[in-house]
Amino acid sequence: MDFGQLIAHRYSVRSYQTRPVEEEKLERMIHAAMLAPTAANRQPFRLIVIPTENRVEELKQIYSKAWFSEAPYVICICAVHDEAWKRRDGRNYAFVDTAIAMDHLILAAADEGLGTCWVAAFDPEAAREILDIPDDQEPVAFTPLGYAADNPGPKKRKTEEELVRYMV
Repeated sequence: MDFGQLIAHRYSVRSYQTRPVEEEKLERMIHAAMLAPTAANRQPFRLIVIPTENRVEELKQIYSKAWFSEAPYVICICAVHDEAWKRRDGRNYAFVDTAIAMDHLILAAADEGLGTCWVAAFDPEAAREILDIPDDQEPVAFTPLGYAADNPGPKKRKTEEELVRYMV
């Protein structure tokens, strides 16, 4: 599908099949994240790929919704602030770069026919402890990764007038 169709088709999946994700698809999604543009090409992020089998109770400590651990994988992306480019005013771009990489991964998953759901409402301390995340990394977001077992509802979006201002 073309890019316009892809972004219209992608949705936040909240029910997953147990069907395995093919290794080559997983590799293509990881590669898509690695190709994401980052400030000064610093790539200040790390991905943690977590097979969910036999980890459901641990994953519930990170995010308690049952659908979070239904998919064969959960992926965590962490920011590495010390590796990030900093704007002249000191603004660290690790969070922005991490979000771009996660978005690339999520769009690649949709292109592969897989479902994802960006999760930011997780317990960062539980994530840090359970996933043994080093102190120099900050968990930013998670997504389950698998084949959808639900169907998308209608997308609600603000109007262009609400979101865009054209300079004249």
